[in-house]
Formats: sequence, C-alpha cells, structure tokens
Amino acid sequence: QVQLVESGGGLVQAGGSLRLSCAASGIIFSRNTMGWYRQAPGKQRELVAAITGGESTTYADFVKGRFTISRDNAKNTVYLQMNSLEPEDTAVYTCNAKRVTNTLSVHEYWGQGTQVTVSS
Repeated sequence: QVQLVESGGGLVQAGGSLRLSCAASGIIFSRNTMGWYRQAPGKQRELVAAITGGESTTYADFVKGRFTISRDNAKNTVYLQMNSLEPEDTAVYTCNAKRVTNTLSVHEYWGQGTQVTVSS
C-alpha cells in the first residue's frame, strides 16, 4: 500500500519561509521521480518542482530562486524549502511520486496535500 504523507504546511507572513516534507512508503523511493504540485482556489493544479532519482531538478518559473526541492533516499522523504513566500503562493501543496517502467507503464501516486497560506 503506497502512502505519501505531507507535513510542514501552515500560515506564514509574506517574505517568510516554510519547509514541506513528504514521507513515502510502499514504493521503491529511489526509483521514483518525486514532485510537488500546488492548487490554489479556482485554479488548476500546477507543478512546482520535481526531482528525479538521480537528483536532477525541475522548477516552475514562478518559484525559481525561491524554492528548493531535495530528497533523502535513506529516509524515503522529499522536501520543499520555500523562501521569500508571497501571498500568490497560497495553495494546497501535494506530493507526487511517479515511475515509468521499461515497458512505459506509468505508476503515479498522490498525497493528501498540505495547506500553505501566506498573509500579506
């Protein structure tokens, strides 16, 4: 049974920082690309950042230079360090695990999400 459990969300003032964590179980963590997505009220879910098993990273343009994604394969955990937060960053942040097999079968899992609220 796959579980992705996020933590670290909360309320912060603009300019502040938060660190999100996502603990994974039931998957071979190192073989999965881990990502953070977010969805604000009335908007579509969007990719924030992703990190492959080899630790290559991808960031959305709107977070470059402010957010950092990292992973600890020994702890089966992926992190999102968020600095210089803006009210526009307010959203539910959700952890994602994705693996594409040799036969191009996609296995994808989602966490429940954690609320991040940035006050102005």
